[in-house]
Amino acid sequence: MNSCRSLSLSAASLYDIQTGWTRPIEHAWSMIARDHAAVFGQAPVQGSAASVVVRYAQEEDGCPEWPEAFSFRFSGSEAAPVLHIIGRDELGIIYGLLHYSRYILGVDPFWFWSELPPARRDSILVPVENVDSFQPKVRYRGWFVNDEVCLIGWKEQYPPGEEVWQPVFEALLRCGGNMVIPGTDLPRTGIHHSLAADMGLWITHHHAEPLGAEMFLRAFPGKQASYKEYPGLFEQLWREAIRKQKDEKVLWVLSFRGQGDKPFWENDPGFDTPEKRGALISSVVRKQYDMVSEAVPQPVCCMAMYGEITELYKQGYIEVPPGVIKIWADNGYGKMVSRRHGNLNLRVPALPSAGDNGKNGVYYHVTFHDLQASNHLTMFPAPAELIADELDQAFAAGADEYLLVNSGNILPHLYTLDLVAEQWATGCVKPEQQLQNFIGRYYTQQQEEIAGLYRSYPECTIAYGPNPDDRAGDEFYHHPARQIMGYWLRGQTAGDERLQWSAGSGTFLEQVRRFRERAEAAVPGWDTLRQRCVQVMEHLPEDEQHRLNHQLLVQIDLHLSGCRGLASICRAYEAYSGGHYPQAFIHASHAVWNYSEGKAALQRAEQGRWEHFYRADWLTNLDNTIQHADTVRRFVRIQGDSPDMFLWYKEYLMPETEKHIYLENTHRNPLSDDELAQRLESVFFL
Repeated sequence: MNSCRSLSLSAASLYDIQTGWTRPIEHAWSMIARDHAAVFGQAPVQGSAASVVVRYAQEEDGCPEWPEAFSFRFSGSEAAPVLHIIGRDELGIIYGLLHYSRYILGVDPFWFWSELPPARRDSILVPVENVDSFQPKVRYRGWFVNDEVCLIGWKEQYPPGEEVWQPVFEALLRCGGNMVIPGTDLPRTGIHHSLAADMGLWITHHHAEPLGAEMFLRAFPGKQASYKEYPGLFEQLWREAIRKQKDEKVLWVLSFRGQGDKPFWENDPGFDTPEKRGALISSVVRKQYDMVSEAVPQPVCCMAMYGEITELYKQGYIEVPPGVIKIWADNGYGKMVSRRHGNLNLRVPALPSAGDNGKNGVYYHVTFHDLQASNHLTMFPAPAELIADELDQAFAAGADEYLLVNSGNILPHLYTLDLVAEQWATGCVKPEQQLQNFIGRYYTQQQEEIAGLYRSYPECTIAYGPNPDDRAGDEFYHHPARQIMGYWLRGQTAGDERLQWSAGSGTFLEQVRRFRERAEAAVPGWDTLRQRCVQVMEHLPEDEQHRLNHQLLVQIDLHLSGCRGLASICRAYEAYSGGHYPQAFIHASHAVWNYSEGKAALQRAEQGRWEHFYRADWLTNLDNTIQHADTVRRFVRIQGDSPDMFLWYKEYLMPETEKHIYLENTHRNPLSDDELAQRLESVFFL
């Protein structure tokens, strides 16, 4: 290869693709063609006298020999150098092209999700310097697109089509990911699985769907989901899943959990001891392993050490076939301990023990859904340092063969997905440095102020427990609030067991008071952070204002409105329990208004390409909470203002002289709930 100074690229530069046209290469080229057109203003042209050649590695190239490696090499004269993008294999070609896209054309990995088009250029000078990719720390690394209701509801088509999934898989590839669980329990008629494979990604499976097989009760409705009773039917589903995927790149998940992602013995109660449970799981996993090994040469298999399986394995009741990657999971809040189940929070360490010489990996949540305090529509609620430290410890324990990240709906989680992508690549990330880099990519002004907002964000989240990962996401303001409202309207006064995980034991009133105190204490911090964010936005260009609104302000609004809404509904119950019905009605009305502010923030964010993005908010479910709060205030009004919805007006609002002379047939149009609450507030609280 000749040495020369620089290669000039422009709209007229030709490309020569010498790899052949597999589906993954076609998809990768379509990205580069779009990027070239975005930068230079016209589509690229292919030709033999090319400035950029794309080909597989030859022995004399000196391309690194590990899987997925790529290199840049140069040939030609000093006056007309040629860039060779060389890949060790198909994914090596794809990563080489995407490296070219990022570092030469200037296309950000999250360009679609951050709405950051590349800068227009007339030409680009490329230094004639060889490049070799480095070997990622983690061999198998990717996303589990889980609880993805916003992606599901974003467009009219169901299951979602290519316009939804292509930007997801493209962003994953641009982040250096190579595997994916493409969605959760979607109809098998959807494009999600085939498109992920066509784009070159390894496919892996949810631990509740071993081998990617169909759920037993969906395939055989009416039958008991018991392997002891129907082993042949279970094995039939596994064989069919293997047959369909045996020619694809698959990380085969071996597992045995019950239907609906719960312990199998809830469907099969005869397995009532750890020994029985572990023995069945071991035998089923071995059966699955043998079935895959018969159909697929040298399969890559893994087994989720999740929930009850972790405990049984650590107790010595489960045997894992040799060579199988054991996958250890965090608790949903970023800590590598067992997850909380209701009020049970054992926090058993969830990492391989010293001396475990097998292959190990991690399933990690930067977003979660658990009906308690998880973050679904908002960012990871604890500091980024917690993520970096936990993954550092996991890697140090040998769990570095595999890293699957729960990526949720993608859009709210770009910051943490970017953080983990750096960690799976290099093995070590410095959160402060990564934050500065992240902010610098998306904002041209106010960078230190914006970084300060991101640093302050986890400081504002509610600490609902004693552990550093006990930080509340958006669901904390909604699921417990709806439980409180339902329990209240059913007339219960004893403590609600479902709230003990955060509010402890005691009477229901005491539990409600604890939730109210936490929510009220958090309001000033979120209010101040919002004011700071708005002030920063005033100094940004319009496109960067839009970006900061979507990436941060909307999330702050969800927290602030959620804190206020939860506090208001708790105050409503406290007033109601003391017999102060008008005051309870006012507080319940404030809950409706506060939660509606969060809904309005989501609606304001649904602009441009994000139109309808939040309409399928079925998990945090702001609409559901608003409806609950509205039901509560109607219920409370009935307690003191029924049957004509005029008594409170007469008692508290009507002029004293009018009360004794008015005629009922001219004063029978009751005020709306909103207006009545607003006017009563001036009597009771102003």
